[in-house]
Amino acid sequence: MIRKLKSGEFRIYSRHVDPKTKKRRNLGTFATREKAEEHERAIQYFKRH
Repeated sequence: MIRKLKSGEFRIYSRHVDPKTKKRRNLGTFATREKAEEHERAIQYFKRH
């Protein structure tokens, strides 16, 4: 899940809430949405390989 921060950057969060902290994990912060989407695809790839 990608969200835009107040600073204008984009952050990738995990899809599921961590049961211990009740929050989503931060999976990286990027300057542009394109870079964030590119990295999100890489994350999905490595989750399966």
